[in-house]
Parts: sequence; structure tokens; C-alpha cells
Amino acid sequence: MTPPNVLITGCSSGIGRALADAFYAAGYRVWATARKTEDLSSLAAAGFTAVQLDVNDPLGCEQLASRLSAEVEGLDVLINNAGYGAMGPLFDGGVAALQRQFETNVFAVIGVSRALFPLLRARRGLVVNIGSVSGVLVTPFAGAYCASKAAVHALSDALRLELAPFGIRVMEVQPGAIASQFGANASQRAEQLIDERSPWWPLREGIRARARASQDNPTPASELARDLLKAVHKSKPPRLLRLGNGSRALPLLAALVPKAVLEKVLRKRFGLDGTL
Repeated sequence: MTPPNVLITGCSSGIGRALADAFYAAGYRVWATARKTEDLSSLAAAGFTAVQLDVNDPLGCEQLASRLSAEVEGLDVLINNAGYGAMGPLFDGGVAALQRQFETNVFAVIGVSRALFPLLRARRGLVVNIGSVSGVLVTPFAGAYCASKAAVHALSDALRLELAPFGIRVMEVQPGAIASQFGANASQRAEQLIDERSPWWPLREGIRARARASQDNPTPASELARDLLKAVHKSKPPRLLRLGNGSRALPLLAALVPKAVLEKVLRKRFGLDGTL
């Protein structure tokens, strides 16, 4: 029998790479995508079918779909994992930063899934969208990222309804703190944005603290991959899967703690309880 096919975006490191390892070990043919061509050799060496893909490139998505159509009969699992976290005050980044965040974290989910729809339909496959608890509990200095993940959550709910007639299922994953390069990359982007001309310059340590927050006592990415794989193999995969440190506690806080109290805590945590 031919092995099942899974396509995972954003496999250079972290969650994407851990997922590729887990699915490959389970007997899948893993189509592992990465944006940078220099990352492809290590993916291919691990046994994956490595493909260069910028998820923001519609032509690249169509070319990927054409290649898959020529080589396989269908796609069993699609994992929309590619993404990044834009950190810093919303006004400092402005509309341009918000657009870039949504292009990768939100628009690409639809672009990739739409391009691969015929292959998913052929196998009555499963779409897995990687969201975040940050889309449930919104924090300062991560507004663009939180908004993008909240949008992923809404799109997942809509897609689940719209794809049901075709037998395609949709599972949304909301990770908490997961060990990866996310924190380092977020810190790097925050440093590029932090500027002494900004009204928020006196609060720069709070911005840095938020950029590092995703790596507070993180769960290993391999554990997330293991549990996600188990969920995929269930006869009825869950609609929502929360994995990793804080993935259950933070949404619970958002649901139960009065908004005014929660905002007071967050202002203090990130140095916003004073006056500038």
C-alpha cells in the first residue's frame, strides 16, 4: 500500500520540523516545505520530500499543487504551520506591519489550502491549522500577532462548515509555550522595531519581555508533535486541540477573569501601569 501523504508548511525548525519527524516516523510521506532554499538540504537528508515554498506566493502554491497532482493521488493531511510573531506597539509597526503579519499567518492559510483543495477532496483529508492561545488571551506589544491568530481561529470554524460537504475535516491547534526559535525570532524583530523616537521607548523592556514570553517554561516541540499525531489518527479528530504549557490555563483566565482585572494584571506585567 502507498503511504499516506502529509504536507507541512514552515518545516525549517521548531514545530514544523518536529511534526515532519513525527509523521515520517509514523510511515507518512512527508512533503516538508521551507521558505529558504538553504534549509531544503537538511529536510531532504531526513527523508522528507523537501519543497521550497513561500506561502505568500500564489504562483508557488499553484506549482506545488501541480507537482503533487502529478506524483500522488491525493493529500491525507495538510498542516498550515508557517507563521511568525510580529512584536511591538501597534502604532510603531503601523498598517504595513499588520499587513505583513496577516499575509503570512492568515491569508496564506487560505491560499495554500485553496490550492490543495482538489487533492484534499480526493482523499477526504484533514486540514490542521496552527493557531495560538495568543488569539484567545490578547496581550500588549503582540497585537498584530494576537489578531492574526484570532483570525485563524475564525477561519478554521468557517472552513470546517464549508468543507464538510466534501468530507474534508478541519482541526485547529492552539499551542501554548513551545520550545522553538519563535522567541528568538520575535525578539529580533522587536529589536528592529524598538526606536528611541517611539513614544513607547521608555517601555522597551516590557516589549522585550513580551517577545520572550513564548519561551517561558516551554513544552518540547516533539511532545506537541506526538500529541498532534495521536489526534490526527483518531476516528473523529477534535475540532480544537490545545497543547503545551499554558494552553489550557490562559484561555481559562480569559474566560473567567473579569476583563478589567485581566487588563490591570497585563499592564503591570508589561510595564504599562504608569503614565508617560
